[in-house]
Amino acid sequence: RTRNRPLPQKIVTPQFATSLGIMTGCSGTALLLQSSADPTVAMLGAGNIALYAGLYTFLKPRSEINTWVGAVVGAIPPVMGWTAAGGSPFDIESILLGSTLFLWQFPHFFALNWMHRVDYSRGGFKMISCNDPNGDRTANVIMKYAIYLSAIPFVSSALDVTSSMFAVEGILLNGYALVVAKKFYDERSNGNARKVFLTSLWYLPSLLMLFILHSKTWDKDNDKVEDGHLRTALLDTIISVKNFGRERCLHEVIIHHDNEEITLDDGNILTIIRAKESTREKCPLVIGKETVQQVAADSVIAIKGVEDENETNVFSPPNSRS
Repeated sequence: RTRNRPLPQKIVTPQFATSLGIMTGCSGTALLLQSSADPTVAMLGAGNIALYAGLYTFLKPRSEINTWVGAVVGAIPPVMGWTAAGGSPFDIESILLGSTLFLWQFPHFFALNWMHRVDYSRGGFKMISCNDPNGDRTANVIMKYAIYLSAIPFVSSALDVTSSMFAVEGILLNGYALVVAKKFYDERSNGNARKVFLTSLWYLPSLLMLFILHSKTWDKDNDKVEDGHLRTALLDTIISVKNFGRERCLHEVIIHHDNEEITLDDGNILTIIRAKESTREKCPLVIGKETVQQVAADSVIAIKGVEDENETNVFSPPNSRS
């Protein structure tokens, strides 16, 4: 699988590759240290290089546990990004992002590992697929971690990191991924493994895009954004996409339709439309618990207005009714 890379092709020598790796690793760490306000970012970067080039590389020909160590390596970059943006590695958002990358790597890598199990065996690497003639262990790991990964949107919404729409949309995304994983679980063919691998390639950016779109961090940090900053443009885009989605939300459409059918007098019409417009801007499915409470309060005001109007019509003299 890697025979066309520069080192196996002897385009570069092992000494040159080692020197290049040391130079880029040191310069990259120095750049992170100088450009980031938090030295933790540089420490995470240096630690990740050491973990990959050290423990992970050491374990590859010695133990199957190398894949789990490699998954930690893959989970650290989003934690670095969150920390560089002003957060902490221990923030719940950082943990969720790192967990997403950690869990995703198992369906992604073990599908690839199964397709190239002969090459891995020839290379002397200790991988599950190399000691798994029927594919039972490989299929179990792929299925298990695909299930774990499907829980991320629900956990994120339950912890109030994202709106509940992330969980709703995650059902569709993870549902397809689970179907593909189940096909490989039922039939351990290279074709089904390839489907798992290809699905993983578009699954991850899709999930992270939804995570960003439905993140409540944008709402919390809105007042901190400086004019002209790149974050401002990104925030405007996020808000625009959210509004686009809300205009097509079934909940919003139903409420908007109700507005057009109200035929009470002018005062009550204004009261009810005002309540419903605030509801259209804050769909409970999109915003979460706080807005549900606000929507409930608005609905009580609207219903009370209707009841007051009905009581007025019932008790008023016939000649006073229009």
